[in-house]
Amino acid sequence: MIKRIFPVLFFLLVFQFTMQAQIVVGKYAGEFLTLGVGGRALGMGGAHVAVVSDVTAGYWNPGGLARINYPQISLMHEEHFGSLVNYNYAAVAIPYGKDMSFGLSVIRLSVDGIPDTRNALIDRVTGNVIYDINNPNSVLDPTKVTEFNNTDWAVYLTFAKRQTQNFYWGANVKIIRRDLAEFGATGIGFDIGAVYSPYDNFYLGANVMDITTTFLAWNTGRTELITPTAKIGAGYVQKFMGLNFIPALDFDIRFENRQFASNFNIGPVSFDVRTGIEINYKNLISVRGGYNDVKQFTIGAGVKLPKLNIDYSFARFNKSEVDRLPDTHRISLILTLEQPKFMRGS
Repeated sequence: MIKRIFPVLFFLLVFQFTMQAQIVVGKYAGEFLTLGVGGRALGMGGAHVAVVSDVTAGYWNPGGLARINYPQISLMHEEHFGSLVNYNYAAVAIPYGKDMSFGLSVIRLSVDGIPDTRNALIDRVTGNVIYDINNPNSVLDPTKVTEFNNTDWAVYLTFAKRQTQNFYWGANVKIIRRDLAEFGATGIGFDIGAVYSPYDNFYLGANVMDITTTFLAWNTGRTELITPTAKIGAGYVQKFMGLNFIPALDFDIRFENRQFASNFNIGPVSFDVRTGIEINYKNLISVRGGYNDVKQFTIGAGVKLPKLNIDYSFARFNKSEVDRLPDTHRISLILTLEQPKFMRGS
């Protein structure tokens, strides 16, 4: 299996580097890919690179997908800024053999129904479309106002393998599609991640997203770069009287020269901190809290039913009551086909 995968990856890498000769650097080009997935992870501030062990690993750390033992399906819906921005996520993961897993994840971020007034300005005398708003005869014709959408798609194809009892690794091939009115862009990228447990209940994780520098080729002739992001994290599980305490800490290391838009920076290299904790009772009921990379405090909760996990998280953008943006609510589901016939290796 691996021998067949690597030649394909090598061909795609060569193709990508060839295309990069025409690239223009686009800062924040892949920002929609940083929002995160799953109510559990987002309730912990997105500190999930080392502790992820379910179907959402296809996004957070492909290496963590090798930790599943049953097929899983996940769904999530989220609304940003009230109902202005709709964010949806769906994923499926399947364990294969004794040490491999495969996954498919889909993300859609969309602002729908944006008024398009580009051809709605007319000359009140002639009725012709004009483009000079300073024209004294200019007037907006509501009948000529149309709508368009701004939609981003990302599809992750994940492979993961348990190399040893304490070391897991994986890789993503992701396809990106962006549409803005009649303009569109397509790209392909790669992520590589790993999870290592040096001793019981302590985990280290790393995920290098867009490791080869992902390109987005627009139909206008412009090509944008999504530069690599290294996500490094650690997590620990402390058990006490039926309670599991799971603190986690992540660092997002970017190379986009973000400077003051990050928590701190060293020249063009920026660092963002994510930290969180989960407290759960016998893996049945959980409460969570965290602090994410956009300086938000987050809280969340979860409940585990037979074969179904329901997770919720909440985030507030600022404290001022005067100019505060609407709160963000996220809810996600994970269905686990937890039956002997579906168990890994059965």
